[in-house]
Amino acid sequence: MLKRYIWLAVATVFFTFQMWVGNANALELTEELRTFPINAQGDTAVLSLKEIKKGQQVFNAACAQCHALGVTKTNPDVNLSPEALALATPPRDNIAALVDYIKNPTTYDGFVEISELHPSLKSSDIFPKMRNISEDDLYNVAGYILLQPKVRGEQWGGGKYLR
Repeated sequence: MLKRYIWLAVATVFFTFQMWVGNANALELTEELRTFPINAQGDTAVLSLKEIKKGQQVFNAACAQCHALGVTKTNPDVNLSPEALALATPPRDNIAALVDYIKNPTTYDGFVEISELHPSLKSSDIFPKMRNISEDDLYNVAGYILLQPKVRGEQWGGGKYLR
């Protein structure tokens, strides 16, 4: 009987802690943190917590294999940090530009189309994970990518930035 009460107490403490931690994480994503540039003209949008979560899910399913924590495994010199995205040609530091890249990827200098090497909507026949990604999913993934440096700091992109 005593063993049952001990397990009940441990379970209660565990679930109480999980609820407290879960709520604290959600509260940290303020509207300011969830505000992102939509385009090069400086228009902004605030993504909802639901959109951020969906972006994380899609990123983890389709992108994280090569871009875990914003690092690019195939080329560690080019990552998903704000600096690297801003220095790309064209710059990829807003939602529209990231969505465009996921649709039509190019090399970092923008000269060579690489859809046969990089997963994209254009190459969904080669990369099946891209087949069911919607326009909304792309928008949410772009927001998630732009949020991560705000939340993770230098951990996003491996702390290695292009200069």
